[in-house]
This record gives sequence, structure tokens and C-alpha cells, in this order.
Amino acid sequence: MSEEANDDVIHSEGSVSQFLTFLLGGETYGINILDIREIIEYGGITSVPMMPDFIAGVINLRGAVVPVIDLASRFDDSKTVVSKRTSIIIAEVENEDLKLEVGVIVDVVNEVLNISDKDIEPAPAFGTKIRTDFISGMGKVGEDLLVLLEVRKVLSIEELAMVRDMSKGKSSDATA
Repeated sequence: MSEEANDDVIHSEGSVSQFLTFLLGGETYGINILDIREIIEYGGITSVPMMPDFIAGVINLRGAVVPVIDLASRFDDSKTVVSKRTSIIIAEVENEDLKLEVGVIVDVVNEVLNISDKDIEPAPAFGTKIRTDFISGMGKVGEDLLVLLEVRKVLSIEELAMVRDMSKGKSSDATA
């Protein structure tokens, strides 16, 4: 019975979520760790013609075609400056019955932080460098605020499905 009482205490104090933090253009952002499949070294990106500027291209990840987004370009039309620490975060985006793995280019992957639900504030209506619908909340970490991204909004599944379909060789128009 004491174990059940402890569970109740833990739940009543609020739950804790884990966020992978990373740098992008000098700013620190976080993505819920549950949305992340893996982190890989930057490289091997094949460009796909006639795609929006923020889509860097696709990579071959263990035989699967994975679209890759340049997050800096998605946020403010700048391109990521590639360095030795540039990485690709592989996230899984889900929308109704469609699941899609997507790569996200970031400057530097930092660490995983535990943030209590009580330390997450709603997204601000203004005052950020990125669209407010891309923000799931603001995490309080000590004296700092961390922008927590809403992966499903940042990585629009409709746009990314288009990239995946085009990269799978739907080039019948080119032969006509």
C-alpha cells in the first residue's frame, strides 16, 4: 500500500518530461525526447529539385529515404553554417495514420534536460524569432527560458510527404 501512496505523491506533484536541447543560430531549443529516434553525424544529404528552401534534401537511413530540414532556414530563411559539430536529429512525426521520420539539421546537440510540467509556460504570443505556432511552450531551466518546439508544426508532414514521394523516383513527368 505504501508504494501506491508514493505513486500518488509523484503524480500529484506533476510529471517530468525530457527534452533534447540543441543550439541553432546561437539560441537554445528543446524537443521532447519522445519525438526523437536518434542523432546522426551531418552528411550524405542529396538535394531534391523544386522543394521549398528549408528542405535541405534527403538521406538514406538504413535503406529508408528520410527528408532533412534545415531548421535555420525553416525559422528565418538563413542557412545552417556546417561545422564539425553540426548534427542531424532524426525525429518521428505522426499525423493521423501517417508516421514519417524526418531529419533536422542543428548546429550543436547539447544535452537531455528533465523539465517538470509546472516549469513549462505556454508559448508567448509575440517576441520570439520564430513562428509562435512552432512553440509548444517555454521551459524554465534555472534562471533561463528554453524554447520548446512543437515538432508536428515545425515539421509539416504534408510538405515532407511530398519530398519523400518525389525522392522515391516519381519522375514520370521528366520522361514525358
